[in-house]
Amino acid sequence: MDQALPQGPRGVLDGDLRGPRNRRGLIPGPPARARPGVFDGGVERQPAIDPLAAVETVFRLEFPRVVAAVTRVVRDVGIAEELAQDALVAALEQWPRDGVPDRPGAWLVTAARRRAVDLVRRRENYARKLREIGRDLADVPPPQEPSGPDDIDDDLLRLVFMTCHPVLSAQARTALTLRLLGGLTTPEIARAFLVPEATVAQRIVRAKRTLATRNVAFEVPYGSDREARLGPVLDVIYLIFNEGYAATAGDDLLRPALCEDALRLARQLAALMPKEPEVHGLVSLLEFQASRTAARTAPDGTPVLLRDQNRRRWNRMLIARGITALDRAGATAPAAPGRYALQAAIAACHAHAYTYEDTDWASIATLYGLLAARFPSPVVELNRAVAVLMTEGPAAALALVDALADAPALRGYHLLPSVRADLLARLGRTAEARAEFTRAAGLAGNGRERDLLLRRAGTTA
Repeated sequence: MDQALPQGPRGVLDGDLRGPRNRRGLIPGPPARARPGVFDGGVERQPAIDPLAAVETVFRLEFPRVVAAVTRVVRDVGIAEELAQDALVAALEQWPRDGVPDRPGAWLVTAARRRAVDLVRRRENYARKLREIGRDLADVPPPQEPSGPDDIDDDLLRLVFMTCHPVLSAQARTALTLRLLGGLTTPEIARAFLVPEATVAQRIVRAKRTLATRNVAFEVPYGSDREARLGPVLDVIYLIFNEGYAATAGDDLLRPALCEDALRLARQLAALMPKEPEVHGLVSLLEFQASRTAARTAPDGTPVLLRDQNRRRWNRMLIARGITALDRAGATAPAAPGRYALQAAIAACHAHAYTYEDTDWASIATLYGLLAARFPSPVVELNRAVAVLMTEGPAAALALVDALADAPALRGYHLLPSVRADLLARLGRTAEARAEFTRAAGLAGNGRERDLLLRRAGTTA
């Protein structure tokens, strides 16, 4: 049984986070002898791929980057999202006719940026606005390397800071982040947080309107303003990573592009704020979690539980980076470790164990106890129950899980009956275990995880 990793109302299995096929290279590159194609925005088109499937896949992967690139121009996330949708419509019209571009993500960014520039030209004085945004903005590549820590040029990081402005409530930030940066639909967000779809839709609309009417800048702020937004920014980056590591919905367990974006943003944030221990704590946690990605699914995409993973497939370079970041978190912490540093320490215990049986469960149980005392939540308690299982046995763990049955945050949360089912099976209460696995499958939004739970229900004897 894997552990649930604290990540808000939804949570994920510890030692596991999910994702799909193969990042932006998901669309195959040109054949060895690619014929010249029609050019649009400087991108050559290739006709060899199913255009409609390509549009759907690429837009899902590239949506956050397109929105961020357009927000740089129009400074309004609501308008940026509309222009990104316009670029999608253009792709649906042109790709079936002309073929799929060799770099479809770049095509979408270019198409959306051009519409943004046209919009600015119509609304504002032509010469003045062109001097502000650059005459050839659509063709200007981002700088390869920042000249200094405070000059990091990353539109996604700017978008994260923008959506984490204190004018927005925590609920609005979460909904807007999952929509713009996670690419989730309104129904998926509503299902993840167990709230009505209309409520989520209203939060997103109001959040975008608030950012526009309050003229919130599209920037990475400096000084005290940056420090004031740090907590929400860390939470948002963690949320993005978890959506990639454990997809809320769909047929793929993992969405690697989101994991990679979140890890890159966390590393850049560490360069911006090297004296902040929780930044290093988050980087450490994400490095450890990302190190397990290759072992988390079988070749056919089936989830592989932590205890069954081939640890030789864990990425030792990422583990080493996680250890270094955890050391930095400890070196910069003035007092007790923060929430992310504690979770990173738990992940480190898994990383140091070459087999599941070698895991230092006593240390993990102690760390979860500290986490529960300093940052109490039902999801943390659910995780702690798994550690208690390994140190005190299934009966003690089941008592902790049963105490969480009425927790509002876990109502409709599939990992609660999943963990309970595993404990019941270990106690020989197989009929109850099968019923709980079946109930968990009914609550799971991800197809791969649902299949796994149904399979476990069928094999519990």
